[in-house]
Amino acid sequence: MEFLADLGLFFGKALIVVLAISLVIAAIARAGRGGRAPRGAPRIVARRLNEQYRRMARAVEGAFLTPRALRAIRKEDKARRKAERKAVADATSARPRVFVLEFDGNLRATAVDALADEVTAVLAVAKPGDEVVVKLTSPGGIVPGYGLGAAQLERVRAAGVRLTVVVDKVAASGGYMMAAVADHVVAAPFAVIGSIGVVAGIPNLHRFLKKRDVDYELLTAGEYKRTLTVLGENTKAGREKMQSDLEEIHTLFKDHVKRHRPSVDLEKVATGEHWYGTQALDLGLVDALGTSDDYLVQKVRMADVVGVKREGRRGLAERLGRAAASIVDTTADRVAERLRGDLI
Repeated sequence: MEFLADLGLFFGKALIVVLAISLVIAAIARAGRGGRAPRGAPRIVARRLNEQYRRMARAVEGAFLTPRALRAIRKEDKARRKAERKAVADATSARPRVFVLEFDGNLRATAVDALADEVTAVLAVAKPGDEVVVKLTSPGGIVPGYGLGAAQLERVRAAGVRLTVVVDKVAASGGYMMAAVADHVVAAPFAVIGSIGVVAGIPNLHRFLKKRDVDYELLTAGEYKRTLTVLGENTKAGREKMQSDLEEIHTLFKDHVKRHRPSVDLEKVATGEHWYGTQALDLGLVDALGTSDDYLVQKVRMADVVGVKREGRRGLAERLGRAAASIVDTTADRVAERLRGDLI
């Protein structure tokens, strides 16, 4: 009963907030539209990370230099930047290029849409010898969302571009489904890796309703249109079908890992357990230990490193809409964490 009360209160608060914000958004949109085309189309922002790391180094180095020496170094940096820009403009730069993407996943894998646009933008300009580095953080979530995320990363490999995934904190379940696609996986020593399994669970209120003489009618066309339900009476056949579906997804997940990392022992790693980075290295789930900072610092010494991120031009109405969507996402994630339905 406590769970039901919490759940009802949760949905009630979310519904009130979403309805209120929706009314405000609708009013603003009607007042400001004036027959104009909608704004807010996403755009790709690319930022050179080499300069960012150089500025960080110079900030510390400056503490040990005289003002005259510091001015000389800044003059050298300016000349070097000018030469680099000229080489890029003339297409004469021999330095490899590294494109850095970030994926911060939630249970519904909502970041996949941005990832798709970023991958498309990178592949439009990538050349042989370039590399895509994905800083990935995700505890996993719904099967279709993370399956699509893995497919977006497979586009990079299919294009002949080297793909590296770096995990600082967690790439579990659906997160590892994405990470496994990479040519090279780097994980911090205590990053959570693996959880190659599938879980689904829902509460059932049938006996509660029956005690209160409440009937619930569930009509389906198709024997297994519904297997387990929240309000209806669950059957042995429905449970067996649900279990069969989970086993099928698990088999697909294992086949996916085996295809991309053929050296792993699936009997040992596909149990649903997770491991820390050092353990994952021994099991062949990752290829090296390290952090994204270490990896990128090495790259800026030998390559042109560019961070690529999708951003949108957001007006007031869209910002309010995103705030409302964020509330819905948070509510859905919290409920999903309790129900754990159809998750990998």
